[in-house]
Amino acid sequence: MMQRMACRCMLGRVRPSQRVVVLLVLLAVLAGCRTGVTRASWQSAVEREHRLVGRIWDVAGERFVDEVAVAARLAEARYVLLGEKHDNPDHHVLQARMLGALTAAGRRPAVAFEMFVPSQAGALARHLAAKPRNAAGIAEAVNWKASGWPAWAMYEPIAQAALDAGLPIVVANLDTERIRAVSRQGVAALDAALVQRHGLDQPLPEDVRNAMAKEILDSHCGHGSESLVAAMIDAQRARDAQMAEAMLTAPGGDGAVLIAGAGHARNDRGVPAYLRRIAPDARAVSVAFLEVDSKRSDVEGYAARFGGRLPFDYVWFTPRVDDEDPCEKFRKSLERMRR
Repeated sequence: MMQRMACRCMLGRVRPSQRVVVLLVLLAVLAGCRTGVTRASWQSAVEREHRLVGRIWDVAGERFVDEVAVAARLAEARYVLLGEKHDNPDHHVLQARMLGALTAAGRRPAVAFEMFVPSQAGALARHLAAKPRNAAGIAEAVNWKASGWPAWAMYEPIAQAALDAGLPIVVANLDTERIRAVSRQGVAALDAALVQRHGLDQPLPEDVRNAMAKEILDSHCGHGSESLVAAMIDAQRARDAQMAEAMLTAPGGDGAVLIAGAGHARNDRGVPAYLRRIAPDARAVSVAFLEVDSKRSDVEGYAARFGGRLPFDYVWFTPRVDDEDPCEKFRKSLERMRR
């Protein structure tokens, strides 16, 4: 009874334009209305009992908030970035849920996927023209199995939510061959208009470049030569700029949602930074879905991973897919990088 009263009080504080999205989400969060904890049937098995699992941290507000507050904030943003760990199924469930909340609030954004590249655009368009509500068939249409991404079954609910609402699905990334060309040739391998529009021909500030280099080395367990790291920085910048361009030019006229890795959703140097360059007055909100760590029991421990401050608007904590050491898990591949 007290939880229901607390939630009614919350509804009373929400503007009428937001009440549709609030009502949609209330059923999902009623049990955690007072605590701000999202109740879910987690698919990932590790650290489900961690104290942060299901909690959402408002970075600017420096407090925990509930799903209602996040959904209402997203409904007011022109650009929404939902940053995932690619192989965590819970992240995709929550992405689909947030997309559903947006459409329930009356928004009709395009949905841009990092996973789709220009060489797949024709096949994707032909499939959707023939079967505009068939998300399951996208995998075969674009030869998803050859893409290297996790199983399409993880992403299908997101695509289905988009198609059910009649939202455009947008190719957001660069083709692998183009990324490899950027690694070899730099920005000369990119469209000149994209380079100029997003300032890719301008050097990064030294502190930003050094931070990116450290992050790349850390994520690859210390493997990688100086030249390889420099190439990966160029490729990262190119991909972030291209994803921003896909959102800025998305059809439909109601902004865009980006489904991408959490690194691309960083406000400081990811896609949002490129959005701000072109559309400084457009509201963009980033949500990062982060796996909890048994060695980190409070939010400050996760901020340390990003130089002391979480570079997102919200962080949504979830269980882990596994507890394997990534350096050991990918040891052979990383050793090939060093050679």
